[in-house]
Amino acid sequence: MDIAPFHLAFPVTDLARARAFYGGLLGCPEGRSSSEWIDFDFYGHQIVAHLAPPGAPAAADHHNAVDGHEVPVPHFGVVLDWAAFHALAERLRAGGMKFVIEPCVRFAGQVGEQATMFFRDPSGNALEFKAFRDRGQLFAK
Repeated sequence: MDIAPFHLAFPVTDLARARAFYGGLLGCPEGRSSSEWIDFDFYGHQIVAHLAPPGAPAAADHHNAVDGHEVPVPHFGVVLDWAAFHALAERLRAGGMKFVIEPCVRFAGQVGEQATMFFRDPSGNALEFKAFRDRGQLFAK
């Protein structure tokens, strides 16, 4: 099966801060942009940061318990290979990232064992990055 890139559009409160975060800290190349939005290459997928209107309500901050952590909902992210995950975690730590859930291994010794970390962008959008030692475990039950 061919893997097709996904497309995700989400609100941000400041395009300059979004550009610095996604383009600078995360290293996502910038695509097209306007005064209202910016496209980023998010690890081979297209994400679009759209400027939210002033006074727009913030997204609800919900959490679900997963393996002893309170996972923010909604969130989006990407599955990296093991080495890339750990390199990104170190870059984020060096950049002073405040994690919602620190980089850790979830479901240790179980089906679906994975490294994961959660953090928020400058507009409060929650992101999850994860990696599997065995990528074949991605959808294992």
